[in-house]
Amino acid sequence: MNTKTNIYFASDFHLGAPNYEESLIREKRIVKWLDEISKDAKEIYLVGDIFDFWFEYRHAIPKGFVRLQGKIAELTDKGIDIFVFRGNHDMWIFDYIPKELGVKMIEGNVVKTFNGKKIFIGHGDGLGPGDYGYKMIKKIFANKLCQWAFARLHPNLGMGIANYWSHKSRKVNAGYDEQFLGEENEWLAIFAKDYLKKEHIDYFIFGHRHLPIEIKLNEKSSYINLGEWINYNSYAVFDGEKLLLKYYK
Repeated sequence: MNTKTNIYFASDFHLGAPNYEESLIREKRIVKWLDEISKDAKEIYLVGDIFDFWFEYRHAIPKGFVRLQGKIAELTDKGIDIFVFRGNHDMWIFDYIPKELGVKMIEGNVVKTFNGKKIFIGHGDGLGPGDYGYKMIKKIFANKLCQWAFARLHPNLGMGIANYWSHKSRKVNAGYDEQFLGEENEWLAIFAKDYLKKEHIDYFIFGHRHLPIEIKLNEKSSYINLGEWINYNSYAVFDGEKLLLKYYK
């Protein structure tokens, strides 16, 4: 039985971007971080966009990322529960990752209680006001018929198209990802404040936004965005009493 107490959260590794060489350096850094936190980790939550693009064909998966996959399998074999959220870049994780690596997949959002603290966890895409264009695209990407049609493409063509789309999206959103919009305009903070009207939550944890953010919503509730690992190497840890945003160096 795992008697360790710390709960860790990280997201938006975007492995595969922007190129093989830089992604490999980042992957080794993430594996080193996972190895270090495994000493006191009870559970680990990887809150979406682990990969810059991932689509599982029935008999094929994207090349690469074997160091991360091996490390995750090693930790779950040791009894550490690892939860993986589908992000907007890797929503096409199906059965390979949970079956081979021993992780538990989470679709959408989840509310967990740790030592009396309620924590709302989700990747964050599609929540809050606005961004109706993306919300429509997300419905198309999540549609089973559309996924079946995409799977009919040869992997060389399908993954080529998807990687082009992913890189183009990053360029378009690059400036936005680096700017704090202010508490009143951060759409995940707006979502969290609206959610608090119907249920108390101690901490809201999201990824997707790419910018490490901490906002005190009221005297008892906080919103934390996990940031990403291309520029920030940021993550959060709950030690049983409080949740802290940290940076791995």
